[in-house]
Amino acid sequence: MVAPLDQLIGSLANTGMTRFFRRLFDDYPDLLMKDQMVEAVGPDRAIKLGGHWVTNFGSDSFLGLDQDERVKAALERGVRAWGTHNGSSRAFTCVEPHVRAERKLAEWLGTEATLIYPSVTLVNVGAIPGLATRRDVVVADQFAHNSIDEGLKLAKARGVRTAKFAHNDPNALVDTLRSLQPYRHAVIAVDGVYSMSGVLPPLTEFRQIAREFDAALYVDDAHATGVLGAHGRGTVLEALGDYDNVLTIGSLSKGFSCMGGFVAGTQDAINVLKLRSNSIIFGGPVPPPYLEAVCAVVDILASDEYPALRARLDANVRQLTDGARQLGLAVMGGSVPIVSVLVGEEEATLKAGRFLYEHGYYVQSVVFPAVPHGAGVLRMQVNANHAPEQIDGLLGALAALQETAALPTPDAALAAA
Repeated sequence: MVAPLDQLIGSLANTGMTRFFRRLFDDYPDLLMKDQMVEAVGPDRAIKLGGHWVTNFGSDSFLGLDQDERVKAALERGVRAWGTHNGSSRAFTCVEPHVRAERKLAEWLGTEATLIYPSVTLVNVGAIPGLATRRDVVVADQFAHNSIDEGLKLAKARGVRTAKFAHNDPNALVDTLRSLQPYRHAVIAVDGVYSMSGVLPPLTEFRQIAREFDAALYVDDAHATGVLGAHGRGTVLEALGDYDNVLTIGSLSKGFSCMGGFVAGTQDAINVLKLRSNSIIFGGPVPPPYLEAVCAVVDILASDEYPALRARLDANVRQLTDGARQLGLAVMGGSVPIVSVLVGEEEATLKAGRFLYEHGYYVQSVVFPAVPHGAGVLRMQVNANHAPEQIDGLLGALAALQETAALPTPDAALAAA
């Protein structure tokens, strides 16, 4: 007799996206480089993957701080002082490094307060529903991050009216808000930078619209944290000059190379989120060692050392972006250290990623549903501690790829953005 659980799993395996991915694994067993295990890490962004060493262009440790001795030493200090875990929900207690990290983040950003979550995803699925009631509405850019979309779903399940508006279109935002009136308050959720396209939102226009329509602006700036704006503070302060009427969400992985995410805003806003955000109340905290590491990273970002670190990163991004464009490739991105080259169909994209891997370079082959059908990309993540010679090598592998496959022209990138 087949157990009900086995029947359930069998049904799920043949449903929707699960069926789509199972078919990809069946059809492209040698090409679909997903769920890979890194067997070892070496110097200079080398990793051992699938039995041989490659240069890793798939890491979002953009500033290379995962290998910084000061950050690693802070982790070790945290373990010795506090153990491996706090053992309590933030709603009950937190360790001193937690309070210190939140204070240092706020001082670095220039906000009144911050609130740390275990990940940016848990920020968005906890804060967005916590910011609205049945009398309010939440609207989001149609291309906002998946975790914002999940936050909208949870808000909707609680009776909040939600909607999407056309990507980066202020007029569409106005129309959407008008269509939802009357409401008490509104929340407008957007990304600070769209990682696949590298496009930034028109934050100045969006904030003006927010003020006119009794709305607050909610900006997921995860991909810009540490790598855009003065001292890596991100897109919000760079674009707007202040944080008035804005909640800013940042990442503590990616550029920070630590763990967690945060929301930054007024002290009143943070106090309310502590009481209304379920992923804070019912979830575990970031472990103390990582909180010590966060403090060490903030010190680096706020220091006189940061401009030189950022200059190395920016130079590497320019080298890869300019080189790929000189090859005549359809390049997207480059605003943050993520450079995508458009390939097209799913099979062609997977083959392209495998080709680069066999030539000694690991990049991410991104296909549907992360991008539209037929718009697969090679997603290359540049780090400050990539050597120029490694970037030249990747460009050489891309040139060799062009000799084996017909890749889209730059006009295709403009259409896909």
